[in-house]
Amino acid sequence: MSEPKDYSVVYRLLHWSIAISMILLLGTIFLRLTWMNRENVADIIQDYFSANPNTLTRDEMVLLAKKIRKPMWEWHIYLGYVITGLFSLRMILPLFGEMKFANPFNPELKPLVKFKLWVYIVFYCCLAVSLTTGLIIEFGPETMEETMEEIHELSIYYLVSYMVLHLGGVLFAEFSDDQGIISRIVSGKRKSEG
Repeated sequence: MSEPKDYSVVYRLLHWSIAISMILLLGTIFLRLTWMNRENVADIIQDYFSANPNTLTRDEMVLLAKKIRKPMWEWHIYLGYVITGLFSLRMILPLFGEMKFANPFNPELKPLVKFKLWVYIVFYCCLAVSLTTGLIIEFGPETMEETMEEIHELSIYYLVSYMVLHLGGVLFAEFSDDQGIISRIVSGKRKSEG
């Protein structure tokens, strides 16, 4: 069994900032796909107007629904900017000796450790694609918007998969050979013995 590692303040702040931002971002996606879906909001508007004098067409109701959802969706965009900054910081920190990336090709690593490293690499690559497509949607040419949106919308699959895998891995570690991982990612240090 390897010695449990301590987590620096920088590591913990970045970890929790990314985690909280991702959860909030996922919340905006969840709302957009469920209660705040433009068709659902348009149905609510239509129900209201069916009980009162109806002067809006269905297309106008969908447009009104988009306007109602806009502030919520702006949070998605702002959180995307925050995650872009945090991701950039994560990629730059190893140059300053913090949060270095381990080599998954190291033959001395156990298979489980290699698996973890590859999961992180795949996650960071998917995150880079999500952030890049999001930025292109916001700032790129309109001709690319539809294609970028299609790719960007696939983010929910890797994001939810990664969160489940990450939490499952943390719980597995906590109850096997890496006890105290949760307290270390919160406090930064192992509980003192004795």
